[in-house]
Amino acid sequence: MTSEHWFEELADHMGEAYLRYSFTKGTRQEVDFLVDELELRVGERVLDVGCGPGRHAIELASRSISVHGIDVSQNFIDIARSHAPAGATFQRLDARRLVDTPHLEAGSAFDAVVCLCQGAFGLMTADGDDAAVLRGMASHARPGARLALSAFSAYYSVRYHEQAQFDAATGVSHERTEVRDRHGAAKEVSLWTGCYTPRELRLLLPAAGWSVESIYSVEPGAYGRFPATVESPEFLVIARRE
Repeated sequence: MTSEHWFEELADHMGEAYLRYSFTKGTRQEVDFLVDELELRVGERVLDVGCGPGRHAIELASRSISVHGIDVSQNFIDIARSHAPAGATFQRLDARRLVDTPHLEAGSAFDAVVCLCQGAFGLMTADGDDAAVLRGMASHARPGARLALSAFSAYYSVRYHEQAQFDAATGVSHERTEVRDRHGAAKEVSLWTGCYTPRELRLLLPAAGWSVESIYSVEPGAYGRFPATVESPEFLVIARRE
């Protein structure tokens, strides 16, 4: 299987060790908020784009919400499948190709879409890739479906992310860091993160078929209806399929 994205090598090395990182520990709180904010009901269907090893999808499925997760990493998809409860399905797919994939394994249009923790959208750094991901998500959402999308804050990156280099011309942050596998073996990798301002997000999403309703300032494990500020690492966009 050929690699489609720089993230695959990183995911192959980390495997289940990804779930040991502190930013993954707030999954239940994040899902509590999303269920309320997106008004998700038992039996509804959610598309999880950039699902990683399935932490949000599995938590949603445990609440009798059907979820189909996609990720570019086959390793992460295999991990997600190994822990999947009834109602959670997973498929290897590059999110940039969603718009060209009319029939997902899960079938018909979704009631909601989530793309969280720099999954898919946040890891797109080439011109047009982020827009392609947004259009692809819209193509699989029913009219009126709601979206929860997290994006790394450009304000925060410039102000506080001292370990990384921020390219003002592209809005991309680059960091060299070590990641460890489940045995503790370290590997030095590059992390590339597309960073955004609320204004950019409000301009980008409508062009892809999404009407922005709210943009909140959040951080992992602390989702809430907090006004956008320059102090938080992430923005959480709530939008509706037009």
